[in-house]
Amino acid sequence: MRKIYFVPALVGLLTTFAAGPLAAQGAQGVTPKQKAAAAPKAVAAGASPAAAAPAGAAPAAASETAPADDKIKAIDGFRSAKFGMNEADARAAITKDFNPKADAIKSQDNPSELTHSVLLSAPDLLPNGGTAELSYVFGYKSKSLIQIGAVWSKGTDAAMTAEKLFSNANILRAHFLSEGFKPDSIAVNMPVNGGIVMFRGSDAKDRSVILLLQGTFENKENNQRVLTPTSLLLFYVADAKSPDVFKLPPGQF
Repeated sequence: MRKIYFVPALVGLLTTFAAGPLAAQGAQGVTPKQKAAAAPKAVAAGASPAAAAPAGAAPAAASETAPADDKIKAIDGFRSAKFGMNEADARAAITKDFNPKADAIKSQDNPSELTHSVLLSAPDLLPNGGTAELSYVFGYKSKSLIQIGAVWSKGTDAAMTAEKLFSNANILRAHFLSEGFKPDSIAVNMPVNGGIVMFRGSDAKDRSVILLLQGTFENKENNQRVLTPTSLLLFYVADAKSPDVFKLPPGQF
């Protein structure tokens, strides 16, 4: 089974867009044979995929007047699974949402973060989007649901193509831009190491959604950087700034 872990590097994506071990969330080393699709415009004209861009530099889909907190989109989980649920309740929510076979939900532990996850393959999680793998992550101390992730890649669906990954990413980005997240948290089309943050947004409680298209960049004519995507990652995160994962106490080493 491929390993899908909670990733503390999400903290960087929320602040400086510095990408790191996020690659562990998707199928690595897979290059689609289809023709490379052009990256969004924000990646063109010499933009470096490794550049760390401040959130304020990102195009924001927001009006000049910020909405009141009660008008901002609330991110409380994914479908019936809500942040703070214990594993039994989360499994019940998964069953309600997807009605999987008894042996379809798998378990996995993260030996470094000391978190626990349950995994599920989900065909057509996005209509006509191919099969994704869902991960529900439970915190080190709380043992409650702290993150839900979805991955689309060749590893989750052998029929996945670069064009399909771009299509999925564009559909989801357009959806999230219409959802009403906190205006100053919204960013789109930002290059990071090995891919593009297609969307990032938070709610009034700083719970976040991150959509990351991973792949490889090539330099084309007119200094155009072209991304061949290999995976699409979607995260719903309860607290990306202080995730409930194991950390060594200060002074022990």
